[in-house]
Amino acid sequence: MSDTRHKPDTGYPRIASLGVTAMLVQFGAGMSEAANRAALALRARLEREGWDGVEETSTALVSVFVRFDPLHLKHETLEQKLQSLLGEQDWYSAPLPTGRRHFHIPCVFGAEEGPQLEEAAALAGLDGAAAIDDLAAQTVQVLTIGFAPGQPYMGSLTPNWDIPRQTGLTAKVPEGALVVAIRQLIIFAADAPTGWRHIGQTAFRCFRPEQDQPFALRPGDQVTFDPVDQATMTAIRAKDETGDGGARITEVT
Repeated sequence: MSDTRHKPDTGYPRIASLGVTAMLVQFGAGMSEAANRAALALRARLEREGWDGVEETSTALVSVFVRFDPLHLKHETLEQKLQSLLGEQDWYSAPLPTGRRHFHIPCVFGAEEGPQLEEAAALAGLDGAAAIDDLAAQTVQVLTIGFAPGQPYMGSLTPNWDIPRQTGLTAKVPEGALVVAIRQLIIFAADAPTGWRHIGQTAFRCFRPEQDQPFALRPGDQVTFDPVDQATMTAIRAKDETGDGGARITEVT
């Protein structure tokens, strides 16, 4: 993951109320490595604290959602507890949560499996072959899960990949599609339309409803995409029974 740390945006962190049953702790106005780190670290701390009355926590790119039962935890009390927790340390430089994993995921880039690779590469100032080498050399972090169950937003790529979304939609990309825009990558969890450019294809299943843990990836996990040819991908698909799509998985130390 490239280093995109910066000083916190003015006025952050801050707490916003979302109706009578939820609060949002925001660490920035836009995506940065530091704000994402802060959100992941705070959410992990809240899960460890296990406050009575807090029913759910989750993260977006730079914020933490906290849902609570107002019959068991007063709004003012929760806000005070959150403010106290925010004052305990510099969350922007906090350690990332433990238990993170590194996924090396096979991917076919370009051709029919990634029909917009050349277009995306040109926007990044590269030819197709150089783009594959560049993407394969980068390890990205799962920044958040969203849009569809288990679907990861991963980044941040190097600045040359700060390419815009398309002005129109691709009618459908398949499950396992790798798409790119705004210095981020997504593996699609299901067939869906997208405004991001389809550059490759994996056999990785992000959403596995038949399993105890249906989301294969978690915020904070690391991902590297290993280029393979079509024959290798066909063989992976034929024998894959787990949904890992041939991925090699190690613990992050």
